[in-house]
Amino acid sequence: MQRHLLVAAVLATFSLLVSGQNNYPDFFYKLSLQWPPAVCATSQYRTPIPGTFTIHGLWPQFVKDDRPVPPYNPTTNKCTDVKPTAPDQILVSLQPIRDKLNKLWPSLLMKNTNEDFWRLEWERHGMCSDYLDDPSSYFTSALNLATTNNPLKGLVPRQDLYKAREISEAINTKLGKYPEISCGKVSNTLQLNEIRLCFERAKPPSVLRDCPKRYSNGCSNGNDQVKFPPLTSRV
Repeated sequence: MQRHLLVAAVLATFSLLVSGQNNYPDFFYKLSLQWPPAVCATSQYRTPIPGTFTIHGLWPQFVKDDRPVPPYNPTTNKCTDVKPTAPDQILVSLQPIRDKLNKLWPSLLMKNTNEDFWRLEWERHGMCSDYLDDPSSYFTSALNLATTNNPLKGLVPRQDLYKAREISEAINTKLGKYPEISCGKVSNTLQLNEIRLCFERAKPPSVLRDCPKRYSNGCSNGNDQVKFPPLTSRV
């Protein structure tokens, strides 16, 4: 009888430890920071254009192949033993950090409100993160990472073209780890679109790691010539 009680106590303790956690064992976090002039050069954008990098998302990524952890689905991807907070329920918990979110995590596109953008990011990434029932901490973690790792501290926009490798090396010099450089084509010229920083899995994440990919999307390698325009330059 005592043995059964002991086993039950151990199982109950284990259940408490894993509740509210993603059950996938091997993933890291990728913080995606987008450069507004690049986004706004190709789409209908909202004004004024932000004067710094803005958050695109904090994404759980599988270590094995750098593939995004798929969105939560109670049938096809039940990544947790508890029910995550639904997207339409997150805004109340975000109220205390709303001003910071509006500044650092805005929707740049006319078709989406900021609230739409936050709900979408939560649905695609937050619900299968380690914060699945704590949206306030999920968004706060991303805000803190973006504030302490802003690429503008080590990289200056300029009219002359950079080599993609120069951007990567500048971030590595400043932060000690290599980012992922994402580019898009504007008027037949490659333009810096996003800088993605990778972090070891933790709650909250804080330890930088080298990103598995150095270059993605329009950037094929470190020798690509990339434009990183100042805000006064609109292509």
